[in-house]
Amino acid sequence: MSHQRIKTPCVGLCSTVYGDLVCRGCKRFHHEVVNWNQYTEEAKRAVWMRLEALLVQVVQAKLEVFDAQRLRRQLEQRQIRFVAEQSAYCWAYQLIVRGARAINQLEAYGIALLPEFRGWELPALRDAIDREFFLLSEAHYERYIAPRFLREGMQMRI
Repeated sequence: MSHQRIKTPCVGLCSTVYGDLVCRGCKRFHHEVVNWNQYTEEAKRAVWMRLEALLVQVVQAKLEVFDAQRLRRQLEQRQIRFVAEQSAYCWAYQLIVRGARAINQLEAYGIALLPEFRGWELPALRDAIDREFFLLSEAHYERYIAPRFLREGMQMRI
């Protein structure tokens, strides 16, 4: 496994080049994708924290991480990249994204699905988490970012 620090949330599936205001891959806003390399470490950390908070909210509603150390060991053994500083719920998401078709017993990874999701196949769960994560990111953009761009646009015309 590469022990290099993950420097960007990019997952290589950028949809902002097609005009999306929120990337369907990494869930960053279009201006964050475009300006990422100019951001200060503090600005990057703020983006990472927002993405983590939204993802944790979605994942916690579907599963429980009951043994974070076991999960971490499994990720390392399987050479699945993850951000060590993030919540174990983000790690669980990385595991499901990378291994949804190969995992037979989630409990062996220190994870258990909540009762209402126990009948779900992991690829379907992965897709549901990804969809909900995108919808939350999009809602966050619409609520907090879009109005600021509108205000700034109106001020430039005056």
